[in-house]
Amino acid sequence: MRKPEALATGLLIRRCDARDLPFESTEELSNPAISLGQERAVESVQFAIGMGGDGYNLYAMGPSGLGKRTLVRRLLSERAASQPTPSEWCYVNNFDDPTKPWALQFPAGVGTRFQSDLQALLEELKDAIPAAFEADDYRGRLQELEEGLKEKQEEAMSVLAQDASAQGIRLLRTPGGFAFAPVKDGEVLGPEEFGALPEDERERIRNAIGKLQERMQESMREVTRGATELREQVRGLNREVALAAVGQSINELRDAYAQFPRVSDYLDAVENDVVHHVDDFRRRGEQQALPALPALPVPMPAPSLDRYCVNLLVRSSPDSGAPVVYEENPTYQKLFGRIDYRTEMGALSTDFTYLRPGALHRANGGYLILDARKILAQPFAWEALKAAVRTRELRIEPLPHLLSLAGTLSLEPEALPLSLKIVLLGDHSLYYLLCRHDPEFSELLKVCADFEDRFDREPHSVLMLARLIAGGVREEGLRHLDRAAVARIVEHSARAVGDAERLSAHMGGIRDLVRESDYWAASAGHDLVLAEDVQVAVDSRVRRVDRVRGRVHEEIHRGTVLIDTGGEAVGQVNGLSVLMLGNFSFGQPSRITATTRLGNGSVVDIEREVRLGGPTHSKGVLILSNYLAERYAKDRPLSLAASLVFEQSYGQVDGDSASVAELCALLSALAGVAIKQSLAVTGSVNQRGRVQAIGGVNEKIEGFFDVCAARGLSGEQGVVIPRANVKHLMLRRDVVEAAGKGLFSIYAVDTVEEALTLLTGIDAGEVAEDGLYPEGSVNRLVMDRLDELHELQRKLNSSKDIPKDTQAQDSSSANEDDEEEEPAATDGEGGDDGEGGYDEVSSALPWDGASGSPRGEQSGPSGPAPDARSGPASSTQGKGGSEPSLGAERDGSSGSSKARTR
Repeated sequence: MRKPEALATGLLIRRCDARDLPFESTEELSNPAISLGQERAVESVQFAIGMGGDGYNLYAMGPSGLGKRTLVRRLLSERAASQPTPSEWCYVNNFDDPTKPWALQFPAGVGTRFQSDLQALLEELKDAIPAAFEADDYRGRLQELEEGLKEKQEEAMSVLAQDASAQGIRLLRTPGGFAFAPVKDGEVLGPEEFGALPEDERERIRNAIGKLQERMQESMREVTRGATELREQVRGLNREVALAAVGQSINELRDAYAQFPRVSDYLDAVENDVVHHVDDFRRRGEQQALPALPALPVPMPAPSLDRYCVNLLVRSSPDSGAPVVYEENPTYQKLFGRIDYRTEMGALSTDFTYLRPGALHRANGGYLILDARKILAQPFAWEALKAAVRTRELRIEPLPHLLSLAGTLSLEPEALPLSLKIVLLGDHSLYYLLCRHDPEFSELLKVCADFEDRFDREPHSVLMLARLIAGGVREEGLRHLDRAAVARIVEHSARAVGDAERLSAHMGGIRDLVRESDYWAASAGHDLVLAEDVQVAVDSRVRRVDRVRGRVHEEIHRGTVLIDTGGEAVGQVNGLSVLMLGNFSFGQPSRITATTRLGNGSVVDIEREVRLGGPTHSKGVLILSNYLAERYAKDRPLSLAASLVFEQSYGQVDGDSASVAELCALLSALAGVAIKQSLAVTGSVNQRGRVQAIGGVNEKIEGFFDVCAARGLSGEQGVVIPRANVKHLMLRRDVVEAAGKGLFSIYAVDTVEEALTLLTGIDAGEVAEDGLYPEGSVNRLVMDRLDELHELQRKLNSSKDIPKDTQAQDSSSANEDDEEEEPAATDGEGGDDGEGGYDEVSSALPWDGASGSPRGEQSGPSGPAPDARSGPASSTQGKGGSEPSLGAERDGSSGSSKARTR
């Protein structure tokens, strides 16, 4: 078998030649008209905008940083500018039931004018009504009414006085009212004089006074009726005067808003209430004191006239188009509005003027953009939003009343008709969860815009990326970039997605890099951002977060974590993993060992046995078992017992990207052939021995390179990767330079045999026509060893004295391998995706159900997900603090680290 050659340096990184860029700096470029690589998402957004009918709302799906909100808002704004401006809505007082305010609808701008007109009317009435009641005409008519009543009273008393005088009795005015007294010779008789009169005279006088008193009482009743009539006449006069003062102004408003019947009804109610409460206008400015504390009078404010005001919820200008509203904090009250309260003498009260609008009011007739995760985190907000969209009604209801916890009098304003498009921004996992668990979700959001996280690296897309950078520079007032700096950002973008043929669509990350490069350019005194400034920004990013990486590699260099970069060993190979710490990932080599013995064909995964192995990793080990059976034991039992383990692994292991390394270690142990420890290997294998692509290939290569470089590059070190991963290589420049000098090599393989040939230096061997492998080949040595084990097994089976411990050991291994176990903690959506898989240490981070890759991590090429193997996830005790993945502890007791490797 031909030994694979090291890859040429041109395959290790796909550079972006600045000379191919058709500009000198981004200052020459115009802003892009479309979003880069999001054609499918743009089509979905435009369909949702133009599609009528219920439920055609939009869910914009993709990781954060892709520019979903910017793109969606721009597309909505472009469409909204040509749409009609929605109506203005006002709340006004319901004079029949103030707890149920009326809602009035106006075209854009008319509601604002109506509010001003009502305020002007109120100000006019404040002056006109008191002036009308101060007029001479009003005072004269009021005086006539009062004098008429007074004349009637005096006439009645005069007749009564005359009748009394004719009977020798005089009508007297006393402080207590009127009284009758007998008179003789023109003088009122005293009690003694009255007593000296004859009895019959006294009796006559008593009878006469009694009749006169009855007549007086009747006169008093007439006077009272006259006073009542006077009050009615005064009220009628007041209404007449008030109508005269109010009528003309209100009639003008009626004419101005005649096309709005509800407004005419409201103006009638205003007129009626003003007439009936005219004294509220007459007493403006007057002060009254509470009688409870005479020594400390409390001035009473003038009667409030706020009931005649107009509460305009949302203003809109004519021809401004439909609104596009983004609500950053979608709480229930921020969405649906609220009712405020005021304190009056220790009690809470409110009215229609305390109604406050929410985002739904501002977006009504247009578009409302919300963050899906934020609204789901707010109590009642999501369910209330669905109900409002479904019923097409918008109500302002305070939360305490929804919970039936408030005893305070509140309002029940009329519901407004709701017509708008809802746009939710969220990630893939949340979308799939809502589709699965919320039966109403798919009915209310029927359109999904799936945003790309990468796009093809073509000349036109590179130019478009440069234009996006130019637009961001202008928007934020940064320094422009020369074309070499743009070329360096293009290379970094390809590295971010782990694919030399793709570029990252994560515009947020690219803009952050541009900002940081501008900072370093300013520090260096450059007028333009140069490539060296971009490189400093990239290196500084790593420098800020690579403390743990330095500690991990330091422990390897010190020998705390056992990794050999030279020499040979049987059944031992260097595997590769990627450790994830937040948004920073780095490669870490891991020692994998295998042992073999006589057995019944079982391969024991020690990680699985101790519940540190996930289902995807266990799948990879089972694939190894079937590979051995298919390759070496098609016509006979596999008399083998083997075990595999990641040495110094204290965390969760999942994924199958170490399966090539495990298989090579296992074959090395069987054949007794040593593996070069100067090489590391990564890759997934299928049952036929084909090596499949994995993710994180750049970090894995660089991780082993860093360990080797720290010990000194000998020219023999290198990494074996799947050939399918060559197109993903975007290695650091120091790695490429070392490879160019022959100090470090990267090999690409298609099969396990090629990997074995590289790792052992011995031809793996290809099967001949007779079904045998060449003498001295690794496969022949494996076959010979399996023949020996099979013969030994046959002899033991034919012997009557079979060692019980051997039987028990093999049986135990087989039973443990076959029994059903609950899989280790994982979402079950990672692993082999067709081209390869990945190992994860500790499933501390959520998974992206759409791509099968850890959220926030750029997976491998179109299919392979980030791979890893167990990284020590323990705390280093006695070494100056707690650090993840330092591997200093040997007891595996601290495998609860939240660090994760792939």
